Amino acid sequence: MEVVGYGTQEASAKLSPLKFTREDPRAGEIAIEVTHCGVCHSDLHQARDDWDNTVWPCIPGHEVVGTVTAVGEGVTKFKVGDRAGIGCMVNSCQECDQCDMGHEQYCTGPKSCTLTYNGPKKPDGTNTYGGYSTGFVVREEFALTIPDAIDLEHAAPILCAGITTYQPMKYFGLKEGMTLGVAGIGGLGHMAVQIGKALGAKVVALTTSPGKKDAIEKLGADAVIDVNDGDAMEANAQTIDLIVNTIPYQHDLNPYLALMKAKSQIAVVGNFLGFDDLDTATMVFQHVGVTGSLIGGVADTQEVLELCAKHDIRPEIEMIRMDEINTAFERMQEEDVRFRHVIDMASLRDDKDAADKAVKIDDPVRGEVVGR
Repeated sequence: MEVVGYGTQEASAKLSPLKFTREDPRAGEIAIEVTHCGVCHSDLHQARDDWDNTVWPCIPGHEVVGTVTAVGEGVTKFKVGDRAGIGCMVNSCQECDQCDMGHEQYCTGPKSCTLTYNGPKKPDGTNTYGGYSTGFVVREEFALTIPDAIDLEHAAPILCAGITTYQPMKYFGLKEGMTLGVAGIGGLGHMAVQIGKALGAKVVALTTSPGKKDAIEKLGADAVIDVNDGDAMEANAQTIDLIVNTIPYQHDLNPYLALMKAKSQIAVVGNFLGFDDLDTATMVFQHVGVTGSLIGGVADTQEVLELCAKHDIRPEIEMIRMDEINTAFERMQEEDVRFRHVIDMASLRDDKDAADKAVKIDDPVRGEVVGR
């Protein structure tokens, strides 16, 4: 399968057309024509090597949806013509305790889980290329069924933004009568607000952008607090049971600690860079936990898709062409998107100039998927 994608071969370069080959699906695998791909803040971090772990070439994209074009021998979950999605993982050992519990993202096998892109943890050590591309191949165990009620373009962000925020809510038992705080109302946060409401919680949005107040209230938030407003923060001290912190960069967590009830949790889902001068005294005396949470397993991702279908939860999206991705990255850095870009991949398939100009990647990668 000759595939055209957008990626970069160094941190300082803009994304541009690249082409490579994905092999046809083997037993247990399906091939997908990618129709849409969401743009996640981690795509920007990875393309710019902000986490100092990028493997080049880097073709981002882990909110991938499309139509099944071929199935390998033994596939039972999908048939040609079905709609399917691929989230942040494409493989795991499928044998360890974490995989058995449906937490493939925490796979403890020899190479851990295989990420959808920049995942050089396959047994043969080669890199993986993501959904900013025209075609994809994946094991059927790691493909999601898209409910009929959800359009493909709206399904894409649920596969990362939806599951990443749903997972800590499920793990910590968020339910009616509890108060959920959502820190950072961007691509992840705006999904967290809607999911929290569907689970019956009172939802408090915590933002440093008070200009978003009207948009946040339209999402269903019961209250919007400007974190820089000292009086408002003091008035809401010790009122929150769980905060899902979606802020994707290093920041001061201490103001959020003061909002927490005793025996509550702050779940960090977006910041891989750490916190300075964390107020452990408040953590100790109020029994407040600061924990991390990474995406979610395949079953939980399917569960949040069904939840969004049932409760009419949809990401607010702005559709872009593939050749607009560099501008989208700039706008994302400037927090100038409400609330998620989604790429119309037909724009890449129809772009003959991109196919002609695409640089061939001389890489022995045989697609994202390997045997168990």
